[in-house]
Amino acid sequence: MAASSFAARLSDVKAPVLAGAVASVTGTAASTGLVLSALTSLGATKAQTATAIFVLLFLYGALSIFLSRRYRMPISIVWSTPGAAMLIGSGELHLGFAQAAGAFIVTALLLALTGLWPALGRLVSSIPKPIASAMLAGVIFHFCVAPFSSAAQYPLVVLPGLVVWLVLYRVATIWAAPSAMVVIFGIASTQFNLSGAGSTVIPNLDIVAPEFSIAAIVSIAIPLYLVTMASQNLPGVAIMKSFGYEVPFRPVMVSTGLGAVVAGFFGGFSLNLAAITAALNANDHAHKDPAKRWLASVFGGVVYIAMAFATGVIVSFVLATPKDIVLATAGLALMGTIVNSVSAAVEQTELRLPAIVTFLVGASGIIVAGIGSAFWALVAGILVWLWLGWNRKKVA
Repeated sequence: MAASSFAARLSDVKAPVLAGAVASVTGTAASTGLVLSALTSLGATKAQTATAIFVLLFLYGALSIFLSRRYRMPISIVWSTPGAAMLIGSGELHLGFAQAAGAFIVTALLLALTGLWPALGRLVSSIPKPIASAMLAGVIFHFCVAPFSSAAQYPLVVLPGLVVWLVLYRVATIWAAPSAMVVIFGIASTQFNLSGAGSTVIPNLDIVAPEFSIAAIVSIAIPLYLVTMASQNLPGVAIMKSFGYEVPFRPVMVSTGLGAVVAGFFGGFSLNLAAITAALNANDHAHKDPAKRWLASVFGGVVYIAMAFATGVIVSFVLATPKDIVLATAGLALMGTIVNSVSAAVEQTELRLPAIVTFLVGASGIIVAGIGSAFWALVAGILVWLWLGWNRKKVA
């Protein structure tokens, strides 16, 4: 009797443990190269990059555990993969990492303010979805091209990863990008004799003294906030709702915003709700009983914290890899994002022209008055939308 009771309890825990581990490992593995590229493109040193990754992973884990346990629902906190892609483009501004850290803190404060002042969230939601999606598609376009351009330069390294990605995208989509990344980095490690050996597992925490500038706030903070809300928090809430969970929006936004303020002083750029990987912890594979699925995100949080303690070696290895190869893995991680963004950008016939203008300006990489293309893409799209008067027709 006791043995059967123990087996039942073990079975009760096994599903959420597996779901949480898969969600955390796949989500992090698929986007780590992109996040590292974003931080280094903004001028972060190796020590600052390792510190930022460590702090982000630790806070993701801590908040996932706390919020899931507190509200008894699978609330997963992650970094913004599309936000990281946008940040790589911001590196062309050459603002310096201290100004970037200041912008991260401003973004964090805006996220917290969204929880305290719902009108701000409604204002973000009022931006037409096709325009917001087109902005995101534009700023990540160059990174989605990277796997194919890198395949021409490093065919023996990248092509096997592309084959693995394509095969798994059909039969096991969630594993496609992480598996391709393992293949690409595995081949690169032998071809280029890469190693993370000699690196400290836990980095020495390197605090960044933030600097605040108008250029960084307009070019980094505001676009990062909009991308985080449009591609992470709002979809995350919607996905959770589809599984029957009403996310406590105010406490989640305030806690992630304040957590991101702390992360900003260590070079961390975002804390937000999971979107795609949220479904892994919220569906019936995590547990047949919806009331027990919160265990999946709790264990996922434990996995995040465990991965944080391998940051030093991972950062050293990735930074030693040729940049084009790292960007190839990042581009594969963003394929799902650009597919969804382009689909949303053209879904409404009357908004296609504003959306296409938004996309083209975002993809152009232009810098005007020290401000990057993400901001100008949004401005251009909204101006075209207003000029053509389709918003007034909709109201009428």
